[in-house]
Amino acid sequence: MAETLRGKVALVTGGSRGIGAAIASELAEAGAAVAVNYLQHADRANELVETLRAAGGRAIAAQCDVSQAPAVAKMVEQVKSALGPVDILVNNAGVAITRGVDDLSEADFDQTIAVNLKSVFLCTQAVLPMMRQKKWGRIVNISSGAARGAGAIGPHYNASKAGIEGLTRGYAARLVKEGITVNAVAPSLIETDMMKGQPGLVGRIPLGRFGRPEEVAKAVMLLIDNPYMTGQTIAMSGGMAFN
Repeated sequence: MAETLRGKVALVTGGSRGIGAAIASELAEAGAAVAVNYLQHADRANELVETLRAAGGRAIAAQCDVSQAPAVAKMVEQVKSALGPVDILVNNAGVAITRGVDDLSEADFDQTIAVNLKSVFLCTQAVLPMMRQKKWGRIVNISSGAARGAGAIGPHYNASKAGIEGLTRGYAARLVKEGITVNAVAPSLIETDMMKGQPGLVGRIPLGRFGRPEEVAKAVMLLIDNPYMTGQTIAMSGGMAFN
């Protein structure tokens, strides 16, 4: 996809590391200007932005708690002012609070839904006016195999990711006639900070290894490149499960 996104502006939430950073890098390589959203990891966000700029790209770091509507509105205005109207939104920000059924608290549930699911709604609503004005937009939501399977984190996490796929289909059905596609990627057991210290999980994967962030990023790029594909979820599990 070299240079195919020249002139487009992308916003990647949770973009400072792991899957988000890999997606931001792929978008920049394809020619898009990229806003790297982060909440806590300013050093990594700024390092990524400098790397993208050094390679000739346009990029900014944008700190924001994407579960808060006023903060999201401010961030989107910041991106618009610095780079231009948002054409591509990748909702990647998320939290994984591992809890058993008996240990799961209301606070854990609320935080997980706010960060993983509500943020997708808030960010989507914030960028839609810009996409509608251009009659072109690409939204990709990062779900998880836990949306349809048992998962290892807890039922609150399952619910948040299943909700993402419901939002994906709901928006896709209503926006397709306006030139805006909405899809999801559902990775399982990817080699990120979340998987550190859990090598035993590899035994569950028929392929015999964790997935890589850049492999998830390539699936995201496939969806961005395809105007006929909307309302779909691409599962990536190394052969553990099939849609």
